[in-house]
Amino acid sequence: MKKVITLLFLVSFGFIHAQKAFTGKGDMRVNVGANLQDGGSGIQGSIDFGLGENFSFGFVSSYLLGVDNYNGFYHGGPTYYTDHKPEFQDRFDAKARINANLSSVIGVEQLDVYPGLSLGLRNFGGHIGGRYFFTDGFGVFTELGFPIAKYSNENDVFDHLNNQVTFSLGASFNLN
Repeated sequence: MKKVITLLFLVSFGFIHAQKAFTGKGDMRVNVGANLQDGGSGIQGSIDFGLGENFSFGFVSSYLLGVDNYNGFYHGGPTYYTDHKPEFQDRFDAKARINANLSSVIGVEQLDVYPGLSLGLRNFGGHIGGRYFFTDGFGVFTELGFPIAKYSNENDVFDHLNNQVTFSLGASFNLN
């Protein structure tokens, strides 16, 4: 029972003292967290720079640490792969992105919901995310990313790794 009361206290304290998630021009927000997807998991880092009341641009990169090795014939091809491992370029992805920051639109200053578009090394895609700041400098984030147009015709065994829906969650920091 003590643990439940302590948890409720910490959660309520965090919500009572929450800070603005996005203030507009001059904002600098950094997200660092886990990247979860089919066939692997890894880390993701992003930085967003506020350009206006509801607009920001930034960069995001991810690196897959745990990736399933491939066994079998790929797309019915003649080559049989045995315990085929992805290389660095198969695991890494980087993107430039723009966001519509909606905290002032939805009327909750501590929560920044941000849909956006990204242009990366592997695809043109979209994302929707959210950040909640407990203090002036620290919060949490979650993000769902998805490809809209892929650059490859998936001839490589590991093309799917950076061309699928991804889910990320972690810590968010205010660098202002």
